[in-house]
Amino acid sequence: MQKTIFITGASSGLGKATAKLFQEKGWQVIATMRNPENENELKALPNVTVLPLDVTDSQAIQKTVSKIMKSHSVDVVLNNAGYGLIGPLESFNDEQIDTQIQTNLFGVINVTRAFIPFFRKNKRGMFINITSTFGLVGYPTCSIYNATKFAVDGFSEGLAYELAQFGIQVKVVAPGGMQTNFAGRSLQGGMHHAYSKLVEKVSEGYSEEQLANYTKAEAVAQVIYDAATDNKNQLRYIAGHDAIGLYKERLELTPEGQFEKNSAQFIF
Repeated sequence: MQKTIFITGASSGLGKATAKLFQEKGWQVIATMRNPENENELKALPNVTVLPLDVTDSQAIQKTVSKIMKSHSVDVVLNNAGYGLIGPLESFNDEQIDTQIQTNLFGVINVTRAFIPFFRKNKRGMFINITSTFGLVGYPTCSIYNATKFAVDGFSEGLAYELAQFGIQVKVVAPGGMQTNFAGRSLQGGMHHAYSKLVEKVSEGYSEEQLANYTKAEAVAQVIYDAATDNKNQLRYIAGHDAIGLYKERLELTPEGQFEKNSAQFIF
């Protein structure tokens, strides 16, 4: 029987790579994005439905999910939509912070909440939530982004216990650096003169040379596919060599040890 995956943020990068992979594997794909009128590649693929969805619009989420569940039996929901707000906390205004939280955290919560009644009724279903290495390890100029990704990780763990009684699984995929246009299209930044040296050092991680060493989106999409199909009762999947290394170090050092080790390099 053909299975169906619902994906948010499928217009580019990881979301698009995942949509293409699941389609190749014979799944029905519902690919959602804010501006579907600009998408042509996914529309040309069989068994792919492209729909508009802004995850900051809770009413649109409810309407879209209700409509989809009348015509499809969704097996997996991939909460992928998100972006990075990068810069010192002092450089951001209320609107920037609120939009980051509304997109990266409340978007995940509201899409998930809309699907739960259908999954609970069917006694099956899976949520896969995309976090980040920065949902496991704090990093300078990423405090608000860290906050949203740490929150999604905690939300997912708590919800996994909550929904297990209904046969519903919740999983987290935490990628490290990826060779996508995330550092361009999906980053918003702020600047404050007091942090110029710090920003300069952190920016080294977004150089073309560094980006070339990152994991390809297709490799992370494969991790997502494995999480959806491996039949394991596993919560977290760490994706990418850099992410695996950082997470292993975090577990070995403890959060306090990790902080002491990393903080020294950002003191000028």
